[in-house]
Amino acid sequence: MSKATPYPAMPPARQAWAVCAGHFQPLHRHELALIQTALRHAQRVVVVLAGAWLARSPAHPLSWGERADLIRASLPPREAERLRFLPLRELGDAARNAQALRDGVARLSGEAPDTVLRVLPAGTPEAAWWQAMAAAPVLQADTVEGSPWPDEAALRDLWFNADSPVRGLARLAPHLAPDTLKALGDQVDTARYEALRAEWRTLRQQREAWAVAPYPPVFVTVDAVVRCAGHVLLIRRDRHPGAGLLALPGGFLEQQDTLLESALREVQEETRLALPLAEWRAALQGVAVFDAPGRSQRGRTITHAHFFALGSRPLPAVSGDDDAREALWVAQQDLAGLEEQFFDDHFVVLDHFLHLLPG
Repeated sequence: MSKATPYPAMPPARQAWAVCAGHFQPLHRHELALIQTALRHAQRVVVVLAGAWLARSPAHPLSWGERADLIRASLPPREAERLRFLPLRELGDAARNAQALRDGVARLSGEAPDTVLRVLPAGTPEAAWWQAMAAAPVLQADTVEGSPWPDEAALRDLWFNADSPVRGLARLAPHLAPDTLKALGDQVDTARYEALRAEWRTLRQQREAWAVAPYPPVFVTVDAVVRCAGHVLLIRRDRHPGAGLLALPGGFLEQQDTLLESALREVQEETRLALPLAEWRAALQGVAVFDAPGRSQRGRTITHAHFFALGSRPLPAVSGDDDAREALWVAQQDLAGLEEQFFDDHFVVLDHFLHLLPG
């Protein structure tokens, strides 16, 4: 929010409820100070954990439950007891996200969302999710020792640019409270650290390869949602980024392909599912563009997702190939339970076409 935008009038100092938000990946001293400010000005505090239910990755190394535990461990027990945690999905739909925020704050606090005190970090842009509570009163929290709010991606680069969890944590030590540092060390074992570090190295190498471009690159990709007999066709990725995660068949747009041709080529290359073009065209139910700037850790990536409905025929045989470790048919009713296993925003794409989540 720009400086020219007026905030609602500040209420009396002590409120029943306050709300603050962040990714806390991991919790740094400025975010901890934000929560402590909220605790000083309210009897209870809702802490919004953004990016909940995303698969582990260098950008999202901690689950929402682990982040909640990290915050609790960083505070005295009596203060931690005054917190309530609201995990918030990033669904690529501003209206649904806004409603989820309002509903969650109302459910946890028992108050009208526009009466709950918002506590925001001073000197940083207002996150998009706050537009859902724009009428609520605002308090801007000071940063730690007047230092600027840190670049959280840069903190994670410090963390993963080390050859062991211990050395990675040593790099983070100046930016974390002592109790946070200890709790984080207890959460992340060597095997998980090495897996995240391997993916981080791959992403860094890809960014470096494009660093010589005169402008930041924008990638165009295609994805395919293929439904048949109540099942959806998925792959399990074989390479970083996202090795081992579930994904939709898809890839980068080829120079000489149309979007549809690229989508069908990727399905055939990654799953060996081949049907006559006339059948694919008849099965095509719609195409949607997903262009959220942060939807992919590989950089600015815009995908065109194609939804094909193959009816109730027997499930065609599939097998993983090319970038896919395996190809598999998954019952649509089971997809919601696999949300945390999907690469990038592929669950968001599925939800868009198949309405897997309520609301």
